[in-house]
Amino acid sequence: MPRATAITPSGAARAASIVASGLLAASAVLGLAGCGAPAGDGVSSLSRAVTSGGQASAAMKTNVAATSRLLNAGNGRLEAVVPDISRTVLLIGDSQSEPLDGWPRLGLAAAGYDVYFCGRGGTGYVAANGATGNYVDALERGDWLLPSGSPALIVIEGGGNDAATGASNIQIVRNAERLIADLKTRYPGTRMAMIGTLARGADDGGGRRSEVDTLVGSVAAAHGLPFVSAGDWLTRYGLAKDLADSVHMNAAGRVALGGILERRLRELKLDRTSAADQGSLAAVPAGISGLQD
Repeated sequence: MPRATAITPSGAARAASIVASGLLAASAVLGLAGCGAPAGDGVSSLSRAVTSGGQASAAMKTNVAATSRLLNAGNGRLEAVVPDISRTVLLIGDSQSEPLDGWPRLGLAAAGYDVYFCGRGGTGYVAANGATGNYVDALERGDWLLPSGSPALIVIEGGGNDAATGASNIQIVRNAERLIADLKTRYPGTRMAMIGTLARGADDGGGRRSEVDTLVGSVAAAHGLPFVSAGDWLTRYGLAKDLADSVHMNAAGRVALGGILERRLRELKLDRTSAADQGSLAAVPAGISGLQD
């Protein structure tokens, strides 16, 4: 894939934290946020993370907006040019990831990455939402504005909407494998990881959500991808009390889950520092279960 010349902030600018309102205002003026744009009012909870000095916390890395768009001559698609693709994770997900302070974004930002998000609430490996297709259809037909160049990491999160809409195991596996294949073609050499479906656990009423979490883990294992299971987190970590509804977390719950995810990423050596020390984010051999959470 031809690589764009990214517009990279100066060292001083990167060292300083960006105030939440400033980041959002810049995205609005540019009109180029693409699928990295936040949904809902994630600003309200993030604004509480602003320090007394007026600087935003590391959570502000959870929304990287495009600085421009580039036509990829290789595939004829418009792509987003982001400030520093080498430190950016492409996060694909659903409503767990969509808010600016969604727990997958918070965990990845705490692990050292800038986060560029593609996805939408209500979608999944099979589930679609209005004009936005499921993950693989959205990618293949251009519903998303994917980033140009080679991201530091690709993370696929989700499965909850597939559980809710009655998608079969065969449908989920087939589409997940298509998605993995497409992403490997689009971003050769970039390591991928998968995050499962947030649930209560198979023995605590997790139901189909826990089943889909296990199923997604089996797909990850078959392709040698690191996998973070979230299929029992609500009960394992006593976080059911922080549910805002039957499946989504309140602000405190999102922060707590973000911290848990950060720890898992570091244990799996998927944090940005460990990845840089390894010198490569190539996929691990299929069948290695040591990278399963």
